[in-house]
Amino acid sequence: MAQKPGKRMEYVLFNVTYEDGSQRSNRRVPLDAVAGDDTGHSARAILEAQDREVAAKSGKAPLAIKGLERVGDR
Repeated sequence: MAQKPGKRMEYVLFNVTYEDGSQRSNRRVPLDAVAGDDTGHSARAILEAQDREVAAKSGKAPLAIKGLERVGDR
């Protein structure tokens, strides 16, 4: 018997600029988390949480986000 298709997760992409001047491109944030939020506060919170998780695993301090730029809609 065929399997039912799983829920497809859709994302919004952001380019992130950090306080030290470094940039990360195409950071993914779930679409349902940012729907209706034009200010980017929820995207910033999600990206900061992702950064904290990576920093905890690497043993380095997370960088502060200076700015976000939303990449084309998907």
